[in-house]
Amino acid sequence: MSVPPVWLIAGPTASGKTALAIHAARRLGGEVVNADSMQIYADIPVLSAAPSLDEQADIPHHLFGVLDASERASVGWWARAAMSAIAEIRSRGKRPVVVGGTGLYFNALTDGLAEVPDIPAQASQAAARIADRGADALRIEAERHDTEGAARVLGDDVQRLRRIVEVGLATGRPLSSFHGDTVPLLQPGEWRGVVIEPDREALYARIDARFDRMLAAGALDEVAALDRRELDPELPAMKALGVPQLIALRKGEMTRAEAEEYAKRESRRYAKRQYTWFRNRCADWPRIGSLDPVTARAEFDALLEGET
Repeated sequence: MSVPPVWLIAGPTASGKTALAIHAARRLGGEVVNADSMQIYADIPVLSAAPSLDEQADIPHHLFGVLDASERASVGWWARAAMSAIAEIRSRGKRPVVVGGTGLYFNALTDGLAEVPDIPAQASQAAARIADRGADALRIEAERHDTEGAARVLGDDVQRLRRIVEVGLATGRPLSSFHGDTVPLLQPGEWRGVVIEPDREALYARIDARFDRMLAAGALDEVAALDRRELDPELPAMKALGVPQLIALRKGEMTRAEAEEYAKRESRRYAKRQYTWFRNRCADWPRIGSLDPVTARAEFDALLEGET
């Protein structure tokens, strides 16, 4: 008897992934596994739009808020933790529903994980300084370290270009050289995937409105608690969408209007990069195109037709 497939639900920020994953878990008798690189951190539930306690009340959720902001979660760490959670969920006869917007996490499950050494802080900081000069400067540096890998990065995908630079600086090797012997963690047939891909302008409007709600829900207090800890600004949690801008507001380096607009703009840019990633790396996954939760649930239910 074959094991029912794991469901992978991907999409850009603010596209309704949390609600759809909870619906999917209820329909399938499943449990939810986080695939968002910021929702891993316990310190930023508001700014990372983590599922609320009410949303998690009747469906078990895994890998949400499990690390402190002082820690770094690599793709390798997440992949091992996710596969452990998937195995535990399956052992209880439940269906894993993996949900998030971090493309590299899904890539690790479906294409495999390259065993790249941990990146020291010095290399990460050097890559960040290059990235601060702009996407063009970052691409030039990425091409210097890994011509083949940089050629596969479309547009201004800063995350992937910076990764190439970090690995090159840390190891002296092209990132692409680590990718020759990867094996998917979930084999073909063990998973099904869907991407939420709504109208872009409608999503941007939702992103702006959601940030306003985050501020009303205590985002400034959340950032103030982080700022008081004086953590390394290069830590992943310290670079979460909205965190640098609200810290700048606290320090008087930005007005509230400037911080809000900058944070919203960075969120929209991040969503644009997510659209590009999923269109290129998950091109054959079915799409859900609606931001309306009722319609999105109906579109997902249609995908379930024929499952046994």
